[in-house]
Amino acid sequence: MVKLTKKTREQYTKLILDTLDAGDKEKFRDTFLDLHPSDQLDIFVKLDGDARSRGYSYLTPGEFAEIFGGLDISDQKLFFLELDEDYSIRMFNQMFTDDVVNFLTEINSERAEDILLQMDKEKAEKIKALLSYAPKTAGAIMTKELISISSTDTAADVLEMLRKEAPSAESIYYLYVVDCEGILVGVVSLRDLIIAAPDEVIKDIMTTRTVSVPEDMDQEDVGRMIKKYDFLAAPVVSKDNHLLGIVTFDDVMDILEEEVTEDFGEISATKGATDLTLSPFTAAKKRAPWIIILMLFGLVTGGVIRQFEETLEAVVVLAAFIPMIMGSAGNIGTQSLAVAVRGLALETIEDGGFWKMIRREFSTGILIGIICMALISVMITIIFGNWMVALIVGVSILCTFGISAVIGSTIPLIINKLKLDPAIASGPFITTVNDIVGLLIYFSIATSLMAYL
Repeated sequence: MVKLTKKTREQYTKLILDTLDAGDKEKFRDTFLDLHPSDQLDIFVKLDGDARSRGYSYLTPGEFAEIFGGLDISDQKLFFLELDEDYSIRMFNQMFTDDVVNFLTEINSERAEDILLQMDKEKAEKIKALLSYAPKTAGAIMTKELISISSTDTAADVLEMLRKEAPSAESIYYLYVVDCEGILVGVVSLRDLIIAAPDEVIKDIMTTRTVSVPEDMDQEDVGRMIKKYDFLAAPVVSKDNHLLGIVTFDDVMDILEEEVTEDFGEISATKGATDLTLSPFTAAKKRAPWIIILMLFGLVTGGVIRQFEETLEAVVVLAAFIPMIMGSAGNIGTQSLAVAVRGLALETIEDGGFWKMIRREFSTGILIGIICMALISVMITIIFGNWMVALIVGVSILCTFGISAVIGSTIPLIINKLKLDPAIASGPFITTVNDIVGLLIYFSIATSLMAYL
């Protein structure tokens, strides 16, 4: 199997296009099928409609199934419309159940039902079972294509069975041992199976210390568990420990990417609008509500400044430092927000660690504030020749940094305590809050020291 570099991928793409243009089916198949599946996918998405049509006719539904399963949903929808109906049904029959479920959940429900009616009955029943689970749970993302064995089988029996059944399984690195009622009782790794004596019984090879996930576990928790134990796959079980399916490492990679994208969207107030394939209108529609809310929230900032008009009129030079105070408050708050959200996501914030986190961020903010206070005070004294203004700005920076750090870390921790996603404490929201806090501190200190200006 050939794996391509960027340069060779371009060469292979041209070669495959040439074979398609020439109608050379055999050369196309020899060249294309010799590539790694990921490279096949990369090349296929670059073909135009006519080239893809010839590609469909040169590939069997089973061969195209692996390519289709790896496509983004937008490409899947496009390619599906190009496929002959019979071809697509045979392709779905040979795809892994979780990949079919991913596609069917993204299309019209009536069309999905029509596809299921035309598929093999046994396959369709497995897919319907997955579709019955709540979205983003272990049951919804698991696959039914796994290898289960009996504890009374011998190593030789299992190896012989693998030769027949492995091609249809998504993963064979772990073999799950079940009793006569389908209850999970153990697991055998492929490595242990291969090195075992042919006549050795599975119950003597397997480990009974199985780590499984309940069918209703959130997909993000499933991902964390597989990451924690360095699994290639994890068994999914019912409440009475019946083996239902497996979640594989490649699915977890997709899940974690999806969750990171979602959290990034929350924390940057761009939820649902991070996809570059969205039209400007759709992206604007998704991003506008947060911007409008923050814009209205920004009116509070204007109100704070208006309340201290007399101070500004008396000492106009104070206005020069408003952007710096606001920017610094927002920056330190966003840093603390990122630390808190990351800690919650990785579960590195221990139970009872709320106050420890607050103390740590407050101390960090104060230490940074001392450094910045010393620096800015010296600069203002030299540039403006007014040590009292330097003192006001410096002390304001110090207080603002300490309080803003606490705000940035506290809000996501409180939201997490309320069982909500801490990422909704978006950066722009924290920045706006800290802008207001920074201005209140700045003008309060300036007003109290007006007599010395």
